[in-house]
Amino acid sequence: MSEAPAVSFEIGESIARVTLNRPQAGNSMDLQFGRDLLAAAERCRDEAARVVVLSGAGKAFCFGGDLGGMASLEGEARRDYLLELTRNLHAAVACFVSLPAPVIAVVNGTAAGAGVGLVAMADLALAAESAKFSLAYTGVGLTPDGSTSFFLPRLVGPKRAMELVLTNRPLSAAEAVEWGLINRALPDAALGEEAAALADRLASGPTGAYAEAKRLLRSTQPLMEQLDDEGRTISAQAITAEGREGISAFLAKRKPTFPR
Repeated sequence: MSEAPAVSFEIGESIARVTLNRPQAGNSMDLQFGRDLLAAAERCRDEAARVVVLSGAGKAFCFGGDLGGMASLEGEARRDYLLELTRNLHAAVACFVSLPAPVIAVVNGTAAGAGVGLVAMADLALAAESAKFSLAYTGVGLTPDGSTSFFLPRLVGPKRAMELVLTNRPLSAAEAVEWGLINRALPDAALGEEAAALADRLASGPTGAYAEAKRLLRSTQPLMEQLDDEGRTISAQAITAEGREGISAFLAKRKPTFPR
């Protein structure tokens, strides 16, 4: 029997479900995890998923890097191990971020280290009320990876991000909502149902508009260039099948049926 992938992928009804699948190790990241996460991200792109749901198997979302995997390595061997792991991890993050489909992180338990990076890079994030978030890097003498140093200051602000990195204090789900790291904290028993409902809603929505909205919101252009881009984008979107259906439905006071 072949070993289960460290990150599993399945797709149905145009919804891709990417599951971090090392529950016995808190879904921590080793070399195979990095390879499997990248493969799953690329499948989301290649199979043209309309929504991506990223979750963790078992009791944790992701403990971050698997320290046990590098503990027996020294010097250049340890460095090379981390270079390979982060190369795949970062390629996966870049792939997820560039997807036209919305990416939803569903945090069922602890997210630590690069697990926080996976939450931060997602377009939307829901968490169980019992979930905790911890950077943890400097507590073991390491530095941020997995996009945490990029997204975290932009989401929570530089001072708060610095506090989390330097003190490693855990952030509760309620605080994570207040600080802007996640969208909603839900009762643990309701998390799966709420995440599925959100995924279904987005899967039936205007995928092209979502993709262009994501691109605009993540732009780093100066104001005047951004305004020009907004004008070009909305005028182009208005004459697509999505735009025509959305406008017609609004005027007819009916629910739109966007083309798939």
